[in-house]
Amino acid sequence: MASKKSTANQAKSKVRAQPLIAVRDVRRSSRWYARLLGAERTSELMRSDHADLYDRLLSGRSLILQLHAWDEEDHPNLSNADAAPPGHGVLLWFEVDDFDAAVRRARALKAAVVRKPHVNPAPGHREMWIRDPDGYVVVLASPDGEAR
Repeated sequence: MASKKSTANQAKSKVRAQPLIAVRDVRRSSRWYARLLGAERTSELMRSDHADLYDRLLSGRSLILQLHAWDEEDHPNLSNADAAPPGHGVLLWFEVDDFDAAVRRARALKAAVVRKPHVNPAPGHREMWIRDPDGYVVVLASPDGEAR
């Protein structure tokens, strides 16, 4: 059983997800996600000599996604792109404040639609499920309660 002190320290700590996915073409995927999410690419904000291997996407000042090239820089889990279906067991889930605009951006990108825009009744929000250029499933969701 955790002590009161350790529980209080855990409540004060802040965790930030920083998902990283391996992609076949970092520049193409980075542009695609930036357009879809209205995000900034660090490769455009600061000069990088390896933007073809790695890029990060920011929303405001928050990191929302990292992209890394397959089979580069000897990372153990970023090798052999054909070993499994892209993102097997993973959904890249993004809550967006501008759901309708995000749906329009997804359509403009000609993203393959997995599930059309619909209401998920449990959280009371809208969702659209699509595939990115590498085949990962991406979910765009409005804030919880928005569709009630």
